[in-house]
Amino acid sequence: MPRPLGLTSLQILAAIRDGSTYGLDIVAVTALPSGTVYPTLGRLKRSALVRSHWEDQRSAEKEGRPRRRYYELTADGARALAEGSARVAQAAAALTPGAGGATG
Repeated sequence: MPRPLGLTSLQILAAIRDGSTYGLDIVAVTALPSGTVYPTLGRLKRSALVRSHWEDQRSAEKEGRPRRRYYELTADGARALAEGSARVAQAAAALTPGAGGATG
Protein backbone atom coordinates (compact mmCIF):
# COMPACT_ATOMS: atom_id res chain seq x y z
CA MET A 1 0.00 0.00 0.00
CA PRO A 2 1.44 3.40 -0.92
CA ARG A 3 2.36 5.80 1.82
CA PRO A 4 -0.36 8.43 2.50
CA LEU A 5 0.30 11.85 1.00
CA GLY A 6 1.67 14.53 3.28
CA LEU A 7 0.27 18.00 3.76
CA THR A 8 2.58 19.55 1.16
CA SER A 9 1.43 17.16 -1.57
CA LEU A 10 -2.18 17.69 -0.57
CA GLN A 11 -1.77 21.48 -0.70
CA ILE A 12 -0.30 21.25 -4.19
CA LEU A 13 -2.99 18.88 -5.44
CA ALA A 14 -5.69 21.17 -4.01
CA ALA A 15 -4.11 24.21 -5.68
CA ILE A 16 -4.17 22.41 -9.03
CA ARG A 17 -7.77 21.31 -8.47
CA ASP A 18 -8.70 24.91 -7.69
CA GLY A 19 -7.18 26.26 -10.91
CA SER A 20 -3.54 27.05 -10.17
CA THR A 21 -2.05 25.04 -12.99
CA TYR A 22 1.58 26.14 -13.40
CA GLY A 23 4.51 26.12 -11.01
CA LEU A 24 4.85 29.75 -9.97
CA ASP A 25 1.09 30.09 -9.58
CA ILE A 26 1.14 27.06 -7.27
CA VAL A 27 4.03 28.62 -5.34
CA ALA A 28 2.03 31.85 -4.94
CA VAL A 29 -1.24 30.32 -3.75
CA THR A 30 0.29 27.74 -1.41
CA ALA A 31 3.04 30.03 -0.04
CA LEU A 32 5.39 27.04 -0.28
CA PRO A 33 8.93 27.68 -1.51
CA SER A 34 9.70 26.80 -5.13
CA GLY A 35 12.36 24.41 -3.83
CA THR A 36 9.51 22.41 -2.30
CA VAL A 37 6.86 22.79 -5.01
CA TYR A 38 8.88 21.71 -8.05
CA PRO A 39 10.35 18.50 -6.59
CA THR A 40 6.92 17.60 -5.20
CA LEU A 41 5.33 18.16 -8.62
CA GLY A 42 7.91 15.77 -10.06
CA ARG A 43 7.05 13.11 -7.49
CA LEU A 44 3.32 13.59 -8.07
CA LYS A 45 3.88 13.24 -11.81
CA ARG A 46 5.95 10.05 -11.40
CA SER A 47 3.18 8.68 -9.17
CA ALA A 48 0.63 9.48 -11.92
CA LEU A 49 -1.34 11.80 -9.63
CA VAL A 50 -0.80 14.73 -12.00
CA ARG A 51 0.07 15.03 -15.68
CA SER A 52 1.68 17.98 -17.37
CA HIS A 53 2.19 19.61 -20.73
CA TRP A 54 4.26 22.51 -21.98
CA GLU A 55 2.47 25.46 -23.50
CA ASP A 56 3.22 26.53 -27.04
CA GLN A 57 6.36 28.65 -27.32
CA ARG A 58 4.54 31.26 -29.43
CA SER A 59 1.94 31.82 -26.70
CA ALA A 60 4.64 32.52 -24.16
CA GLU A 61 6.56 34.80 -26.54
CA LYS A 62 3.40 36.85 -27.17
CA GLU A 63 3.27 37.53 -23.43
CA GLY A 64 7.04 38.12 -23.20
CA ARG A 65 7.79 35.30 -20.75
CA PRO A 66 9.23 31.79 -20.65
CA ARG A 67 7.03 28.83 -21.50
CA ARG A 68 4.99 27.36 -18.67
CA ARG A 69 4.44 23.74 -17.81
CA TYR A 70 0.78 23.25 -16.95
CA TYR A 71 -0.38 20.57 -14.52
CA GLU A 72 -3.71 18.83 -14.11
CA LEU A 73 -5.00 16.20 -11.72
CA THR A 74 -5.47 12.67 -12.94
CA ALA A 75 -8.38 10.58 -11.69
CA ASP A 76 -5.95 8.92 -9.26
CA GLY A 77 -4.79 12.37 -8.13
CA ALA A 78 -8.34 13.51 -7.46
CA ARG A 79 -9.01 10.32 -5.50
CA ALA A 80 -5.76 10.70 -3.51
CA LEU A 81 -6.66 14.32 -2.71
CA ALA A 82 -10.14 13.33 -1.50
CA GLU A 83 -8.74 10.52 0.67
CA GLY A 84 -5.96 12.72 2.06
CA SER A 85 -8.35 15.58 2.78
CA ALA A 86 -10.64 13.22 4.69
CA ARG A 87 -7.68 11.89 6.67
CA VAL A 88 -6.52 15.42 7.57
CA ALA A 89 -10.06 16.48 8.52
CA GLN A 90 -10.36 13.45 10.78
CA ALA A 91 -7.02 14.25 12.43
CA ALA A 92 -8.00 17.90 12.88
CA ALA A 93 -11.33 16.87 14.44
CA ALA A 94 -9.48 14.66 16.93
CA LEU A 95 -7.49 17.72 18.02
CA THR A 96 -10.57 19.88 18.57
CA PRO A 97 -11.52 20.26 22.23
CA GLY A 98 -14.61 18.26 23.09
CA ALA A 99 -14.46 16.19 19.91
CA GLY A 100 -13.78 13.05 21.90
CA GLY A 101 -10.73 12.14 19.86
CA ALA A 102 -8.09 13.10 22.39
CA THR A 103 -7.90 12.69 26.12
CA GLY A 104 -5.44 14.16 28.37
